[in-house]
Amino acid sequence: MDAREVSLQALYACYKQGGWSDGVLKKQLAQHGADRRDAALATQLCFGVLQNQMLLDFYLSRFSNIPLKRMEEKVVQALRLGAYQLLFLDKIPQSAAVNSSVELAKRHCKNPRAAGMVNGILRALVRSLDDLPTVPQRDPTSYLSILYSHPEWMVKEFLLAIGTGETSKLLAANNSQPPMSVMVNTTKITAQELQDKLEEAGVEARLHLWLNDCLLLARTGNLEELDAFQKGLFYVQDPASRLAVLAAGPISGMRVLDCCAAPGGKSFAAAIAMENCGQVISCDLHPHKKKLIQAGADRLGLDIITPQTADGKVFHPEWERAFDLVLVDAPCSGLGVIRKKPDIRYKDPAPLEGLPEIQLAILSNAARYVRPGGTLLYSTCTLLRRENEEVIGTFLTRDSSFQKEPFVLPDPVGAAPEGMITLWPHRHDTDGFFICKLRKGEDSL
Repeated sequence: MDAREVSLQALYACYKQGGWSDGVLKKQLAQHGADRRDAALATQLCFGVLQNQMLLDFYLSRFSNIPLKRMEEKVVQALRLGAYQLLFLDKIPQSAAVNSSVELAKRHCKNPRAAGMVNGILRALVRSLDDLPTVPQRDPTSYLSILYSHPEWMVKEFLLAIGTGETSKLLAANNSQPPMSVMVNTTKITAQELQDKLEEAGVEARLHLWLNDCLLLARTGNLEELDAFQKGLFYVQDPASRLAVLAAGPISGMRVLDCCAAPGGKSFAAAIAMENCGQVISCDLHPHKKKLIQAGADRLGLDIITPQTADGKVFHPEWERAFDLVLVDAPCSGLGVIRKKPDIRYKDPAPLEGLPEIQLAILSNAARYVRPGGTLLYSTCTLLRRENEEVIGTFLTRDSSFQKEPFVLPDPVGAAPEGMITLWPHRHDTDGFFICKLRKGEDSL
């Protein structure tokens, strides 16, 4: 099975089963034993179609007499794959882009006329590549929605938050491919030593421009097969998550609780900052994730981490006022990680409405575990005010024992004098992320 066929199957599985594209694609690639070249192309095609789906559909609909919504789903996906190659991948010959989609329709579509229809629509698109239809600019919301393939409700949220100019930059950043970022396990190796070791293994590794002990990797192949990975010399984490831990300021000997820990990155970062001295209790709601965190801690040699299965909303009396630092990376809408999970944008927004209530419940419960004078760090990987600043505002009106505390992160992020900061993909080249640092009063009862 070649890259295009794997892409078609992955896109169809995402549509049919509602799975996340990164996980579905990884499963498909493993199942079909794709080599590095096919895996790279399949990833580019699958992510590229999802990142540009609404724009692709806009163009395809101009060359089809049949609405796309009336077509068999695999026909639509074959058309999108062909259109994406024609519109975005200059190195693929036009004939190859068209013919491969026609073959996909022949092999995978039920309608015997599907291949002919795919051929006709894509060839009409080829003839018009130098004079494509213009996306209507009747209003910024619909224009940006189609141009960057983000639903209108989401575009409206961003327009209200950061205005038209920055919203277009954010949406463009969401459609880019972020670098692979890994954090150095400084309890075992230095950043320079790890860079040298990875380059000896054929991996392209460069030091992050402004975040210490972070490397950006390319040409890794299967990351988990690298000797440096197996020896626990690094772990995968976006700079934004690492910055949240930096803001929290864990130090050696602390007792730390990570309330929503899986897959464990913040717990790992805290334990490394603590020089593997102290205690980190890493909790997650799902039992299988406890094993995931434990496996990561064992690989990294971080024996101060103790994974536990726990619901962040349920109070544990034995933890009351017992921790120097409590981390709450709350479940959220995930709109800050669209670069890595492009299909997040197409999920039904209705279930998101109840998230602030859940986030507030977890934060309020976690606050009870902070000792007087201790730190409570709230973070999300979303960019919506109602899940970020508004949750914090409501919490502080209900619990006067906490106050926001200023912190400073490396430039270009810099100071957060109000104790809160939002990281934006187009500004900082990180995941979209919200961080708020709270300090509990020393005289709190």
